[in-house]
Amino acid sequence: MKLTASTRVFLGLILGVMTGIGMSRFTPEAVSAASAVAQPIGKLWLNALQMTIVPLVVSLLVVGINQANDIATSGRIARKALIWIVSLLFLAGLATAITAPFLLGFMAHNPELMDVLKSAASPAPPPPAGDWTTTLIPTNVLAAAVTGAIVPLVAFTLLFAFALTQLQAERRALIVNFFQGIADTVIRMVHWILLAGPIGVFALILPISAQAGGSVIQVLGIYIGMLCVLYLGITAILYGIARIGNGEPLLHYARTILPAQVVAMSTQSSVATLPAMVESAGKLGYPGQVTGLVLPLAVSLFRITSPIQYLGVVSFIAWAYGIELPLLTVAICVALSVVISIGSVGLPGQAIFMGTNLPVVQAAGLPVEPLGLLVAVDMIPDIFATLGNVTADLTVTSKVARSESDSLQAARPIPGS
Repeated sequence: MKLTASTRVFLGLILGVMTGIGMSRFTPEAVSAASAVAQPIGKLWLNALQMTIVPLVVSLLVVGINQANDIATSGRIARKALIWIVSLLFLAGLATAITAPFLLGFMAHNPELMDVLKSAASPAPPPPAGDWTTTLIPTNVLAAAVTGAIVPLVAFTLLFAFALTQLQAERRALIVNFFQGIADTVIRMVHWILLAGPIGVFALILPISAQAGGSVIQVLGIYIGMLCVLYLGITAILYGIARIGNGEPLLHYARTILPAQVVAMSTQSSVATLPAMVESAGKLGYPGQVTGLVLPLAVSLFRITSPIQYLGVVSFIAWAYGIELPLLTVAICVALSVVISIGSVGLPGQAIFMGTNLPVVQAAGLPVEPLGLLVAVDMIPDIFATLGNVTADLTVTSKVARSESDSLQAARPIPGS
């Protein structure tokens, strides 16, 4: 049986942890030499991933903003769906920014592990609020790209993307297709880099596990548990949002969408779950014109767990390094997580994790080295992420269907009038 890319990277992590712990117990004198060899290899792999950030973020934002603009101008139902999608993405981001640090606050720090992490990568402290406001708009966008200043680069890209939406359709299509080609090319590069993922993750985790021992497993377990709780939490909230104002028993709604949720968790693919979602929507009595438009739109544009993951990762890394992020930094990360989420839904597999978490982590002023370890365990919480995404798709469909039903009833003439 052929192993998936996620499985191979996960096995690289397990092998690196076992090797590091084994060396620390049986051949401690070899730890220093092994770390000296492994650390440059792991750093080289991370550098290869980081070099794709600027072209990937810029191209995804330009394409994503223009795609959203096309949807917003395509009709009333599409506009309603887009409003719900953006609103729920912001809700997920804000809820995670508050909840994730709260959950991690219950977890005790391991001083030994923190020392190891800091020795592997010493983060620069996040800039003061005044620095954020003065550098938000770059004086030289090329300099911002060269230095990896993600926030001012994103600010310029958003202005560029929104200005692009005002051009004539023919000219705009040329530029959007150009950036789509860049995005597709860089994604292919990321896939090639991820082929070396097992080696890169092995090289990253070996020195850490050799020095920190089994506490590495404990910390990764905390990360996995935190994400699973956040994903399940947003799923529970979505039940309430879907039923507000609909007048339908919650139990009936939950039973009807359960088959689609089961398919989502078994396939870990929203696209593969689309037929089951259409069937559930039909059983709930949603109009066919709403279901036929909103569900494919949501699957292609909406992933509610993306901001949760980005901000969960930022909160986890800040917790691991003992850094308290300023409120303005968190707010910028929330906004950045939403716009990146809209532009990155089409990214497959692990390219999503590395290509989208890197800019948010860098925008927070945090080290990116832990991402090489977190990507290796992403396959575990991804089961609950797909559950949340499919539930969110059905939630948007429910709200738009209800809105359309209310609009039709309001438009009907009153008998005898």
